[in-house]
Amino acid sequence: MEKIVIALGGNALQSKDSAPTAAGQLAVVKRTCEKIADISCRGYEVAIVHGNGPQVGRILLASEAAKEVTPPMPFDVCGAMSQGYIGYHIQQALKYALSVRNKNFPILTITTQMIIDEKDPAFLNPTKPIGPFYTKEEAERLEKKRGYVMREDAGRGWRRVVPSPAPKKIVEIEAIKSLWDSSIVISCGGGGIPVIEKMDGTLEGAEAVIDKDFAAELLAEDVGADVLMILTGVEKVAVNWGKKDQRDLEHMSLKMASKYIEEGQFASGSMLPKVEAAMKFVRAFPDKRAVITSLDKAVEALEGGAGTTITFA
Repeated sequence: MEKIVIALGGNALQSKDSAPTAAGQLAVVKRTCEKIADISCRGYEVAIVHGNGPQVGRILLASEAAKEVTPPMPFDVCGAMSQGYIGYHIQQALKYALSVRNKNFPILTITTQMIIDEKDPAFLNPTKPIGPFYTKEEAERLEKKRGYVMREDAGRGWRRVVPSPAPKKIVEIEAIKSLWDSSIVISCGGGGIPVIEKMDGTLEGAEAVIDKDFAAELLAEDVGADVLMILTGVEKVAVNWGKKDQRDLEHMSLKMASKYIEEGQFASGSMLPKVEAAMKFVRAFPDKRAVITSLDKAVEALEGGAGTTITFA
């Protein structure tokens, strides 16, 4: 029975057509969990990691807007809040999706801390998009009014960007391992709550968002997963994206992926971290594979009929 770590992209939690509300998110999550239930019912052992960019951005906005009434929450606490409510939605929806397939399996969310390096160069170069999309004019106003760093996000609009340091160690990894055989565990939400380990052993939250694809990769290494599956908004990784000569890829070796990265084929805020996380996993486990595909093609991709498979050679 193969172990799979699934990294859910933003479209698995919120579609461009859904309202940015709790009810809107839950409706999208229900559809997502139908696909995850299909994978589980095919005999795969599944663990789930999810992003939180739009959600943590909205929590921060709400906290800042209410600062005259109640003290705003720090960034790491907002990340923890997002893990709770996204995990709750996935638990509720996946429990039902499995039940109608006559499968009764415990599902739980672990509030997960992720140790990072306080000297990570990412703190000097914010790149991780969070929150809603803005026009260029709105972005310029936010930069002046609130001191945000704003960047254009893959042709979809402007978003706030924050530091995205590399994950070093999952604090709750032993708990995740102990629950693996008896549960479907949702962990490392939003890449994990970024914390810095101090000299005295205490942990201190940091103002950052860890990329969930790199967090999922670290989890996949730690639990000895057979497959790292990264779900996104497109069926396959492509080169010459958006051009007349766009070419969708069914397979990439490490050598091919490295070549495409050198050519600048993958956007830093979207496909690049997914490809880099996949590469890191197959470097660690040359006999295993990573898969990048869309939610709708997830089952087919596991069986080799869709998506982009990344292998060592």
